[in-house]
Amino acid sequence: MIIDLNTEELLRAAVHNNAEWCAAVSGGGTFAADAWTSARRTPMYYPDGVTLTREASADALLAAMDTESPGCSVKDSFAVLDLAPAGFEVLFGAEWIHRPGDGPAPAASAAASSAAAAASHALAWARVADAGELAAWEAAWGGGESTGLFHPGLLTPEIAFLAGRAADGRILAGAAANRTGSVVGLSNVFTADGTPDDEAWAGARAAVADLWPGLPVVGYESGADLDTALRHGFTPLGPLRVWLHTA
Repeated sequence: MIIDLNTEELLRAAVHNNAEWCAAVSGGGTFAADAWTSARRTPMYYPDGVTLTREASADALLAAMDTESPGCSVKDSFAVLDLAPAGFEVLFGAEWIHRPGDGPAPAASAAASSAAAAASHALAWARVADAGELAAWEAAWGGGESTGLFHPGLLTPEIAFLAGRAADGRILAGAAANRTGSVVGLSNVFTADGTPDDEAWAGARAAVADLWPGLPVVGYESGADLDTALRHGFTPLGPLRVWLHTA
């Protein structure tokens, strides 16, 4: 069954899905009506707070986080906060995106279509099954050794680490997916050793459809990654900003 949600519902679902992913990776935190926050410093690349509504209070958000130790960051999910007076600077902006469940990919440019077609048979995609495979996935994702950022506690029915493997078993592309409610979040899409980005997006998309058929896929991207996502049938839902405490 294909799930059909309107744009605002999809945006709210994407925001909540991402907050749930951040909470899972960070190992906890607190959900309130307007935000998810962590009172202790979160892992690298992950925010200490994620707003869940446009009405989230900057004061309440900051009071729930550790802004004293270095590295505090906030995902301003609707790009409406002004955290500059509290010593924050915008680290980057991005777009929430979504793709309908089981929808066909749109016509891409000839070059993109050729690249995706050539790559589509190059890798075998499967869900990471255990801690050892997860460590190998993270090593491929990070271009080095596994750091334990993606811990075995994340291997749950509603979270899937997807690996695209070459014939010799090497992981050359991958992504993470997490289901919350009626959407699936897609994040951490990566390639290694010169694998085309289109292979990662096409393979991850197909793997998600196999696991959770009919569910809309959501996430956020910026720059060249956003361009690639749009080529693969995703559309923008709205802007977000990530703020970093620098003062």
